[in-house]
Order: sequence, then structure tokens, then C-alpha cells
Amino acid sequence: MIQWNKDDLFYVCSMIEFVARKTHNRDKDIVSKLSDNALKHQLKAASVNHCLSFEQVSDEWIEEYQLPEGIYDNISTCRYEVPTVTAIGRVYQTLILDVMDLYENIIETIRKVYSSFISEEISNYNSSVYYSNPDYLRCSYEEGSLLD
Repeated sequence: MIQWNKDDLFYVCSMIEFVARKTHNRDKDIVSKLSDNALKHQLKAASVNHCLSFEQVSDEWIEEYQLPEGIYDNISTCRYEVPTVTAIGRVYQTLILDVMDLYENIIETIRKVYSSFISEEISNYNSSVYYSNPDYLRCSYEEGSLLD
């Protein structure tokens, strides 16, 4: 069992978003490239890594986990103000904490949330999903599709 807290989770979710933007990949693609042990390590290291710049830590992730350059670009197509990396990190942190009781542990929960349909919806900055009410996101996630 790994020791982590909600701030560690927030940092890791924000870093996933930062690395995804930097490498032009989807968030789910970054998570899929990280082993369970890598995710555990990043949760444990978050309390130290948060003192470093996102740029430095992202460079370490890219090198250590051999994260490739992709072609995904949800920034240049955004017609509105692009949400900050930490704003998206907070959305994921909240959703993960809200659905944790559905899964065995934090690593499984992270994987399930990032690989679900909701990850693509959150990454569409031309929609209102990323700033939706956390209860709406949780209920939509549990339903398996966005609620009307």
C-alpha cells in the first residue's frame, strides 16, 4: 500500500496534463505509458517534485518513461481561454476522489478514469464539461455517458 494524499494526487494529475500538452498526446495516452509502479512512484515523489518546475519534472517523465511526441492538439483549436494545467488537474483529482470507492486502489482508479470516455470530454476545451459541477461529472462517469 502506498502513502499518498489528495495534494499528491492533484500534483500527479496536473503533471499528466502538462506532459500531455508538452508532448501533444492525450492524457489517457500518458497514463497508459506509465506502469503501475511508475504511478505509485510519482504519487510518492509528488511531495518533493512539487518544489521543482513542471518543465523539469516533465522532462524527467518524458525521458524516463520514453514518452513519444504525438500529434494531438486541443490547444490551438480552442476557441476560448485555455484552462490552466492545474485547473484540469483539479478536475481529475476531484473526479478520481469521488469515484475511488468503485475500485480496489488509487492506481486502478486513475487508470479507469483516464481511460474512460470522460477523459476525452474533459479535454474538449470548446465544451463546458471541464468546468461542470463535480457531481455531474461523477454521475456521468458512473452512467458511462454525459447526462442530459
